Amino acid sequence: MEKLRIIFMGTPEFAVGILDTIIKNNYEVVGVITAADKPAGRGQKLKYSAVKEYALENNLNLLQPTNLKDESFLEELKSLNANLQIVVAFRMLPKVVWEMPSLGTFNLHASLLPNYRGAAPINWAIINGETKTGVTTFFIDDKIDTGAMILSAETAIDDTENAGQLHDRLMHLGCDTVIETLKVIESGNATTTIQNDSSDIKTAYKLNKENCKIDWSKSITEIYNLIRGLSPYPAAWCFFSDKDEEWNVKIYEAKAILEEHTQTIGSLICTKKEMKVAVKEGYIQILSLQFPGKKKMIASELLNGITFSENAKVH
Repeated sequence: MEKLRIIFMGTPEFAVGILDTIIKNNYEVVGVITAADKPAGRGQKLKYSAVKEYALENNLNLLQPTNLKDESFLEELKSLNANLQIVVAFRMLPKVVWEMPSLGTFNLHASLLPNYRGAAPINWAIINGETKTGVTTFFIDDKIDTGAMILSAETAIDDTENAGQLHDRLMHLGCDTVIETLKVIESGNATTTIQNDSSDIKTAYKLNKENCKIDWSKSITEIYNLIRGLSPYPAAWCFFSDKDEEWNVKIYEAKAILEEHTQTIGSLICTKKEMKVAVKEGYIQILSLQFPGKKKMIASELLNGITFSENAKVH
């Protein structure tokens, strides 16, 4: 049995839970690689990645290369003498990096590959109304998320679950799957399955302003799934307009109400406590939202301070 010397690469919160589990299972982590510090917020102060915060707290050897092909970085990487690299929510690696360790480099991806390769697998699984998802470990090759699969684990998606809740569950599932993967690699018993491509494979496209905007002409289920699939981050959004004013509004939580009506699609209907939008098969009741320059609030809080006319619309 070969003793593992691990380099871990990752950036966001999702990666922290995995790294913590590796450390707590007494594996030797000889280096942690994370993104360079970025200026953030109004003051443009340098912000550390979640993985960097964890590495500093736990006195782990930390590297923050801006260029993964830089000679001095590659020399430093080589000098750590790792035999395995683990990647969780990091960027694409050059071949010179992923082929360096003798046992290879594996990635934990938050979907059941080959479906949802790409940047936002958790969000797209919910947006597309999937009833199950999971995590997959695979050895990295020169494309994105296409390498030979080692292990996967599946979980059901609840029909009211949002992306934040699913993220936390997949992080726990990912922890177990990474440890199982380490055990099979360590014992020399890792067997892999090649990913089969087909025309119906779904992709986890990068999220942007356009694909996060609510199209109120879509079906009630599609709108509801978009809202929960983008909650709490980056959040689905749309415009509210009333009289001569227009607001760019983020919607975090909603409820689908199936009901026949004769309202115009996109009409905003409010009482003193409730806010709903007329859609094809009923109404989307808005439960929590954020107006520009205000904090996130529940609908009734907003309606305490603002009154909409009968002609208010969303688009």
